Amino acid sequence: MPINLDVDQAQIDQLGIKAGARITLRDFRDDRNLAILTVEDVYRPDKVNEAKKVFGSDDDTHPGVKYLFDTAKEFYIGGKLEAINRLEHYDFLDLRFTPSELRAHFNKLGWQKVVAFQTRNPMHRAHRELTVRAARSQQANVLIQPVVGLTKPGDIDHFTRVRVYKALLPRYPNGMAALALLPLAMRMGGPREALWHAIIRKNHGATHFIVGRDHAGPGKNKQGKDHYGPYDAQVLVQEHQEELGIKMVEFQAMIYLPDSDEYLPINEIPEGTRTLNISGTELRHRLRTGKEIPEWFSYPEVVKVLREENPLPAEKGFTVFMTGYQNSGKDQIARALQATLNQGGGRPVSMLLGENVRHELSPELGFTRKDRDLNIQRIAFVASELTKAGAAVIAAPIAPFEEARKAARDLVEKSGPFFLVHVATPLEFCEKTDRKGVYAAARRGDIKNFTGVDDPYEAPAKPDLVVDLEKQNVRSIVHQIVLLLESNGLLDRL
Repeated sequence: MPINLDVDQAQIDQLGIKAGARITLRDFRDDRNLAILTVEDVYRPDKVNEAKKVFGSDDDTHPGVKYLFDTAKEFYIGGKLEAINRLEHYDFLDLRFTPSELRAHFNKLGWQKVVAFQTRNPMHRAHRELTVRAARSQQANVLIQPVVGLTKPGDIDHFTRVRVYKALLPRYPNGMAALALLPLAMRMGGPREALWHAIIRKNHGATHFIVGRDHAGPGKNKQGKDHYGPYDAQVLVQEHQEELGIKMVEFQAMIYLPDSDEYLPINEIPEGTRTLNISGTELRHRLRTGKEIPEWFSYPEVVKVLREENPLPAEKGFTVFMTGYQNSGKDQIARALQATLNQGGGRPVSMLLGENVRHELSPELGFTRKDRDLNIQRIAFVASELTKAGAAVIAAPIAPFEEARKAARDLVEKSGPFFLVHVATPLEFCEKTDRKGVYAAARRGDIKNFTGVDDPYEAPAKPDLVVDLEKQNVRSIVHQIVLLLESNGLLDRL
């Protein structure tokens, strides 16, 4: 699995990157020096070939391929790397070990056989049963070593997952299991990644490594089929385990048998036996809706952590993002909606009106396409942070460009629900009812780059709601927005 340092042409020119140059690599968080790279090569990689060799495919539904094609920069740098400082971490310090530290830890505990378990997901009762069975079969102890770097898009954040692992650990017999974090960026590379994981676990002192079904699998490809076969990873690791110096422990999916209240590997269950299962999709649905998660599936202390990080819709923040022409009624609607939400209570309500934002956040920006997009980017950032903190955010800029609105949605939706409301009041009506005279000034040429006069407005392709102040009054529009929020479970307190 290649680890590449990618740069673009601007960085090459700005930093003078060429063979023989010495470059300091720094931590972007605090600008702390981490290493010095003596450059030997600067080259343009064949990304299609890299994708096929590393991931076995150039299908960009694979997250690793998509990152390679869409995010990784144009050039790679090769050379000699000299370490200066270790990367500083500020979370879960008691669970972070270097390979040598973890090996020493096992020696101190007197552990001679260690079965390592790789995961990027929360652990439930099935995972506990699987790892205990693996330990029993090998007469070994268990190392739970979750990845806390980049994983698959949409995965639960590592802060939540580590709290889950810590809650689960007391469910093991005393002294059987240990928890250590692995700062690794997963590639979701299936069989090849499974080999990589096995090498890493050997370096950390494990003697055995659990490889389950579809290890490091990224999901479906463009044809709707899995990128890798369900047991391809097991076959490849089994083939190379002697060379690797770590033994593979093969395991099938664990299934719950309600009549005997136990978990068994799927290949050990007699035909016709009654079983129960909760899929990942169903679990997420139960967390969203507050439905019961039974103890046969997960432990109460684990569910408690997950519920804390997955509040019910009525407890979440959200953003209502209005777009439309100047004087379309966005500000009136926003103020009326603010009053309605404040009346209901339950969460703070924040307003990001166009003129206020221009004055407070973007006073130096003009009205070029670049400046308009940057203004929307700033609004989206603030809305995202407020939404994450549980506020109801009402944003009402003109936001004339589809690309900027989509980027705003993508950013905010990482923190909570986002609703795009197109205030589609016709331009003629906006101009006719303009009491400030800004349209007239724009027509005279006194104001340049004015949306609807000498600058375009791109109507949203897929708004969540379309309203029109020429045909509706403010109260009816606010009622429509309230119904939209209520239908998504966000106003259960009202």
